[in-house]
Amino acid sequence: MTTLDHPVPRPDTAGPPEGGGRRRARKAKRGRRDKALFWFALPGTVVVLLFHYVPLLGNVIAFQDYQPFVGIMHSRWSGFDNFRILFDGDPAFLHALVNTLELTLIQVVFVFPAPILLALALNSLVSERIKRSIQNILYLPHFLSWVVVVAVFQQMLGNGGLLNVFLQAHQLGEWSIIGNPDLFKQVLTSQVIWKDTGWGTILFLAALSRVDTDLYEAAAVDGASRLRQTWHVTLPALRGLVVLLLILRLGDALSVGFEQIVLQQTGLDKSTTEVLDTYVYNNGLVAGQWGVSAAVGLVKGLVGVALVLGANKVAHLFGEEGVYRA
Repeated sequence: MTTLDHPVPRPDTAGPPEGGGRRRARKAKRGRRDKALFWFALPGTVVVLLFHYVPLLGNVIAFQDYQPFVGIMHSRWSGFDNFRILFDGDPAFLHALVNTLELTLIQVVFVFPAPILLALALNSLVSERIKRSIQNILYLPHFLSWVVVVAVFQQMLGNGGLLNVFLQAHQLGEWSIIGNPDLFKQVLTSQVIWKDTGWGTILFLAALSRVDTDLYEAAAVDGASRLRQTWHVTLPALRGLVVLLLILRLGDALSVGFEQIVLQQTGLDKSTTEVLDTYVYNNGLVAGQWGVSAAVGLVKGLVGVALVLGANKVAHLFGEEGVYRA
């Protein structure tokens, strides 16, 4: 019979903490790992909360007879009276709504596809040097303020602009473009295209740079023309990005440019130039109807949220990722 001089150590049966202890350990580990990322994101999060979420509390004046000198806390509550003024058919509001919807439709049809077409054209260029040079030139208008853009168009197409100077010099009469209410929406659309189309190509060119060149070579071997390659290779690569940007654009469907329109409203009939953004400004700051303007802004925001949620759901039904998945 053998005896043991030293006791055999028992196996450690304690192991890692179970249940809530294990989860707390994992959270603490993730916290230590993401500590730097948390401090990096904190300033941006605070800015978003202060300037994008806290001001939402101001929508309460949509349900008040708000008086600036009395303040939110002491203004009289009016329920849905401010909304009733809108839905009873205020002519100024209806004109603004119709003009906004028309501009939204025009921008979706003409402005939204413009960066896609320009990106496809740039992507077809063989020379990288020429492509980058054209890109840099096209980006520049985006950095101009609307004051400068409107001034440039005034100098080119105004009554005393270069176009009319040329027409008069050749005895061809005059062509009133700037200041003509019948051409107001066309001028707005052309200004937006000139200013932002080049900048809008950045995302599409980045997506096109990730397309596998073997796909183009395989399509060429199969006899596909450049148009066929664009249809079967390039456009499918852009489809997800196009759907994503279109959904985000619908969120601002009722915002068609405040500063650009205010700068060009002087001297024109408001029934053809007023949009919801300028209606809110003219009724709130100018006419002092703060509650009505807040109600219009609140309805505009709710419609934008509904459009984004609806479009995102439709995108999921067609197999696209959309903006998010619940």
